[in-house]
Amino acid sequence: MKRLVIGLLAHVDSGKTTLAEGLLYRAGVLRKLGRVDHKDAFLDTDAQERARGITIFSKQAVLTLPAQDGTEETTLTLLDTPGHVDFSAEAERALQVLDYAVLVISGTDGVQAHTETLWKLLARYRVPTFIFVNKMDLPGADAAVHLRELRGRFGDGCVDFTAAPDPEALALCSEPLMEEVLANGTPGRETLLMAIARRQVFPCFFGAALRLDGLDALLHGLQTLTRMPPAWGEFGARVFKVSEDAGTRLSWLKVTGGVLHVKDTLPNGEKADTLRLYSGGKFRLVSECLPGTVVAVTGPANTRPGQGLGAEADAGAPLLEPVLNYRVDCPDADPHTVLKALQTLEDEDPQLHVAWRADLAEVHVQLMGEVQLEILQNILQERFKLAVTFSEGGILYKETLTAAVEGIGHYEPLRHYAEVHLLLEPGPRGSGVQLAADCPPDSLAENWQRLVLTHLAERTHPGVLIGAPLTDVKITLAAGRAHQKHTEGGDFRQATYRAVRQGLRMAEAKSAVQLLEPWYEFTLTLPADCLGRAMADVQRMCGSFEPPVTLGDAVTLTGRLPVATARGYAREIAAYTHGLGRWAVLPAGYDACHNAEEVLADFSYDPDADVENPADSVFCSHGAGYLVRWDEVPAKAHVDSGLSRRLDGPAGADTDAEEADEEAQANNARRRAAAYRGTLEQDKELLAVFERTYGKIKRRGQPAEANGSDEKADRSAMHTRPAPAASSSALAKPQPTGPDYLLVDGYNVIFAWDELRKMADANLDAARRRLMDILCNYAGYKRCVPILVFDAYKVRGGTREVERHHNLYVVYTKEAETADMYIERATHELAKDHRTRVVSSDGAEQIIVLGNGALRVSARAFAEEVAAVEKEIREFLQE
Repeated sequence: MKRLVIGLLAHVDSGKTTLAEGLLYRAGVLRKLGRVDHKDAFLDTDAQERARGITIFSKQAVLTLPAQDGTEETTLTLLDTPGHVDFSAEAERALQVLDYAVLVISGTDGVQAHTETLWKLLARYRVPTFIFVNKMDLPGADAAVHLRELRGRFGDGCVDFTAAPDPEALALCSEPLMEEVLANGTPGRETLLMAIARRQVFPCFFGAALRLDGLDALLHGLQTLTRMPPAWGEFGARVFKVSEDAGTRLSWLKVTGGVLHVKDTLPNGEKADTLRLYSGGKFRLVSECLPGTVVAVTGPANTRPGQGLGAEADAGAPLLEPVLNYRVDCPDADPHTVLKALQTLEDEDPQLHVAWRADLAEVHVQLMGEVQLEILQNILQERFKLAVTFSEGGILYKETLTAAVEGIGHYEPLRHYAEVHLLLEPGPRGSGVQLAADCPPDSLAENWQRLVLTHLAERTHPGVLIGAPLTDVKITLAAGRAHQKHTEGGDFRQATYRAVRQGLRMAEAKSAVQLLEPWYEFTLTLPADCLGRAMADVQRMCGSFEPPVTLGDAVTLTGRLPVATARGYAREIAAYTHGLGRWAVLPAGYDACHNAEEVLADFSYDPDADVENPADSVFCSHGAGYLVRWDEVPAKAHVDSGLSRRLDGPAGADTDAEEADEEAQANNARRRAAAYRGTLEQDKELLAVFERTYGKIKRRGQPAEANGSDEKADRSAMHTRPAPAASSSALAKPQPTGPDYLLVDGYNVIFAWDELRKMADANLDAARRRLMDILCNYAGYKRCVPILVFDAYKVRGGTREVERHHNLYVVYTKEAETADMYIERATHELAKDHRTRVVSSDGAEQIIVLGNGALRVSARAFAEEVAAVEKEIREFLQE
């Protein structure tokens, strides 16, 4: 049996629900036809839908078509989606689970602006589409005219399938169809099915749903021109809706692979208590669901729309987002009661974006328009007994960056430690907030890096101009530091939030923060004598437009304008065109605010007063934490990320570069001085604690009164006692002679250097060869003996191998011998008579080789040293 999920989409009042009623009647599911205007339609199950005559919530109905014309029996799950623009988010969520869609177009109105929005959504989700032109029984409806309009709007793939399709029209849709038409005169069935599934052909049908005209042809097309998509081998499902029925939470999902049985444990760990197969307002319980079935599951409490289960991935971010922000007022209830109710509804419709403003003790929601506002008001009254009102909808502004900045956050109260360096860069319009990491593991361990990225993604970061959400930026983790003993997970949350905020304050100081507002793409059709007024209005509303297009006595004007200035303009059009004008708008994303200064003045936002989002950092001194103002944090930061030198000034600006270098050197000097002072203060504090516990420290071999000054005694206690003068019987240890030795942990360096790590991802041997060449050049210039050690301890039966590569010794360890073990033994022998350096970022290894008398060098520091040597070599060769 073939099982398909078919979505019905349309502009409001196109007859979509009437079409669903007719399809169910012709398939034998209904014995009596209902009507929307009679308030007894099968799929209008909600009281508000029956009262308003529009679809508000997506509904499901199931019909079965018997096998015919060589096709197997087909079960169609119809999803009737809302057609009103205010409920477009509900329709978009349903697109995530559709196998095919039927786009309904009114035969009297033609293609509307919202119809084009739905077409873009269908293209985005790659849903194969059938087109049904409804109301063809009304005066003025012409199939030929509408077919030309469809081809002009949606392409040559729109082909009339009411009768046998024209082979020549099909041949223009794809090369395989053209080849078969030229060879056989008609395309093969499989080739045609493939073209429809790939959205190369869009079968068009014409009829009148109220009179049941053309519905049999549409049903026949849905059975014969479709194929069931391949299913996953393992269990997979996609949640597209969450609702409530008589107090029971329902998770609506489509099974895309495997079989879902009742009482099964879902991949998210929750149990499917019951499986409800809905058709209209009624349901029946089933024991299992096969791929291609839409079912409502009771039991799960943590599912969300768009969530993928098992083999199915999560859905992407929705294309349509609300642009109006409303304050919710309820004088008869506590704000937290209202907040809890709205959060329950947000669980069903994530696009509400319920927000609690703690500073104002207010609840805010984001909506698409006035109709959705009224529906939400009624739902709160009926389900939660809350009589709420909404303030005048304000524009939902956002903020972004116009230049890259570094953000630093430091959090170090007593027994806590975390520091984070972020690179904040402007992103393309509509990209949202993108996260990345470019931090060496020797600077910050990967587990801490993942935690920082989690904290960046877990909240909406407010801006610093008016506190609006941050968008269209890329945030990259560049550096950080943790303490081996004192760092806890919450420390990095504080450091991360402060780093973002500090970067925004730094950008604001450079005038690099921009205010954004939502914009519309509009289409205005009106009489030609009203064109001058319309063009003047668009310019007055700070919009722009394309050259007008004349069609008979009417003129069409298209362009863009801010949402803030377009509100209420539909009423003006109706007035000056005497009802002849048609105004349609589509969300066009966010762009620069046309009146930023006025908005800033109206909000009067003070980022320093926003105690919930601090930009200052917390440092530690004398055992207590203290605040450091955001603009002073770079000078006191413990980590030098190197971002400031890269970001300050354009390339080639010598003066700016020198000033940036001087400032960076000054900051480094201040950091070193502060660290040294901190060490002395710590030594003094530790000495005081020691003396309070064990008494005054005495010099060994001397009476207490002969100690000299207290300062000299303190220094002797905390540091190494001066060596006695050399005598003939006690000679000083001779200095090491001979060549210097350099031992390098090969794989540690490869995976610590960005260049070698990227090369190793593609070819590890190439990365090894590149490191060997680098060390050869370095050792030749420094005149040292390099020894490069690679781990081979997992090679069964392997023996130690030593190769000579020019002036470089390459060691491959034997079985059960790590590179660390070899380096420890080698340093123990070499450091006795030679100056020995070890390059490794392994903390334990560094301590061991230091105890053996060798000098330790981190992989990152060695990279800087190699870069300096290569620079000197190039300068020498140029001379």
